[in-house]
Amino acid sequence: MQRGNVQIPVGAGRRLLRDFLKDRAGSPAVEFALISPLLFALMLGIVQVGIVFNNYVELIDGVRAGSRNLAISRSAGLPWSTTPYTTSTAAVTSSAMNLTAANITITLKVNGVTCATDSACTTALSTASGEAANVTATYPCNLTIMGVNYSPSCTLSSQSTERIE
Repeated sequence: MQRGNVQIPVGAGRRLLRDFLKDRAGSPAVEFALISPLLFALMLGIVQVGIVFNNYVELIDGVRAGSRNLAISRSAGLPWSTTPYTTSTAAVTSSAMNLTAANITITLKVNGVTCATDSACTTALSTASGEAANVTATYPCNLTIMGVNYSPSCTLSSQSTERIE
């Protein structure tokens, strides 16, 4: 068989096809192209879970600071003792500075009774020496990876209890 000026021997087509199918020069590139989307999704998942875990650690620290503040708000002579609710909630939000303060739901309890104002907390703290000051907070978390929300109702929560001084 002749093509132009090049003579192609009979059976060469089969040999060329066989040689082409045996050639493995591009197989690593093809394998990488098949695996890279999975590796990319896994990497994004690890980053997103790390962000959620960081938010949880910040929420824990904020709740700890708020419960400590509430526990010492009864002490006489402290400048913040007349506003225990305001200062305790401010302690939570300022200690969890990377969280959106408007999304943090905070509940304060003195000896098991919820107090939602400064006057209610002051009244409850006045006779609660040695009792429990409890602060609970929740924060919504986001586990969306590549447009898929793996936990739509994900909520982080933390609670801390201290003895009132």
